Amino acid sequence: MNAAIAAAAAVRLAVFDVDGVLTDGRLHYGADGGEYKSFHVRDGLGIKLLRRAGIQVGIITARNSPIVARRAAELGIDHLLQGREDKLVALRELVASAFPAWHGDLGAVAYMGDDLPDLPAILAVGLGMTVADAAAAVAAQAPWRASRPGGAGAVREAAELILSAQGRVDLLEMPR
Repeated sequence: MNAAIAAAAAVRLAVFDVDGVLTDGRLHYGADGGEYKSFHVRDGLGIKLLRRAGIQVGIITARNSPIVARRAAELGIDHLLQGREDKLVALRELVASAFPAWHGDLGAVAYMGDDLPDLPAILAVGLGMTVADAAAAVAAQAPWRASRPGGAGAVREAAELILSAQGRVDLLEMPR
């Protein structure tokens, strides 16, 4: 069993960055001052499947966006931390408050990011993940890398890895 599958089998909390992971990383601004983001529906279903399997899901993002809050609410995201540039500090705070019995241990945590601010969190958790189009330094060091880019199904791939490793392929099959 490879290391990523073994780590995925232990995941109880999956945390994702937004820009470059749940989105393609581009920022769209309208003439009206509005901000726009695109999310992939398969990533959304992947998050819902993780939650159905009893895995809590979180988002940690450096930016503050009502669009992200709306998407998190739609998906039933358990933990949303916005405006947090130090992803590892935010992740440690999340685990300390939501999972005090873990005593700060990040072994049951998966984290997916795409750029340099994510790297400390990627390297600190049990299952560090990145997207196909990650920054070079992140791609070189992340223990697991999706074949799809951010905003185009990478989160779904991560969810499928975790669910498969935990023997929950029933959630990945066509309902009968």
